[in-house]
Amino acid sequence: MISKTKIYLLYTILFMVFSNFLFGQKLEPKKRLLEPDHVLHSNITGNEYQLYISFPASYSTKDTLSYPVLYVLDGAYFFPTFNQINRRLSAMGMIQDVVIVGIHSGNDRKSWYTNRHLDYTPNSDVLDDRQAEKEFGIPEGKLISGGAEKFLQCIKNEITPLIEKHYKINQNRGIAGHSFGGLFASFCLVNSDGYFNRFGLNSPSLWWDNENFLKEAVQKFKTNKTWEIPPSVIFISVGEKESAMEIPTMVRFSQHLQDINYENIELSWQIFEHESHMTVMPSSMSRTLTVLYANE
Repeated sequence: MISKTKIYLLYTILFMVFSNFLFGQKLEPKKRLLEPDHVLHSNITGNEYQLYISFPASYSTKDTLSYPVLYVLDGAYFFPTFNQINRRLSAMGMIQDVVIVGIHSGNDRKSWYTNRHLDYTPNSDVLDDRQAEKEFGIPEGKLISGGAEKFLQCIKNEITPLIEKHYKINQNRGIAGHSFGGLFASFCLVNSDGYFNRFGLNSPSLWWDNENFLKEAVQKFKTNKTWEIPPSVIFISVGEKESAMEIPTMVRFSQHLQDINYENIELSWQIFEHESHMTVMPSSMSRTLTVLYANE
């Protein structure tokens, strides 16, 4: 006859074996996919764009209210953070209600970088194209730059008409980007003739192509004492620990624009302390929203 002590010992061993098996099973992480609201093939650039959209809590198809819209570049990466910050600030009554539209192109890291390298750069820089190919492991000759004008036409003639056709959007259009996206947003400021009236130029790569676009912009500021565009709000930022190329070019662009002091432009710019090119992003996104859409 088996003693109670042995029975307890047997149960204990079985429990430990079973528990080890049960708790030793690791769960696979769930896939969390960001699904675009629209996919648009551009006849202008030849690229495909995924569009991600978020709406204010007050948005309804049952009234006649319309909303400002902020177009966010590199949408698959920056739209989620912009969206969450926007929701929180809006819920606290700190900013106006605004529709966020993320614009993205590419299905993986290499195709995304290839497309943005073309779309976001105002001028062609073959030397930088070749250097970037080596850095990102892209086959030689695949990176082409200088497509900003075509991409601007794509936004104006294909993307915004789609958004404004299907959603309650008014003519208060903003655009925001970081790095090359900040460069393109700067290009839109200088060249879109008032199509946008809100600009978030964050860590803009104004060093691009030996600063040729920057030089053109500064020359425009110097020679045009008035600027026939609608009243506009501009926020420009950079991190204190960014590269020696990023900070001086951003300051130069901002300072010249500030010195002209256009009556129809509300400008603010900021250098975020202790932040690098990558760590500055959440701060610059939050500040972009609070500056561009401050509750008056």
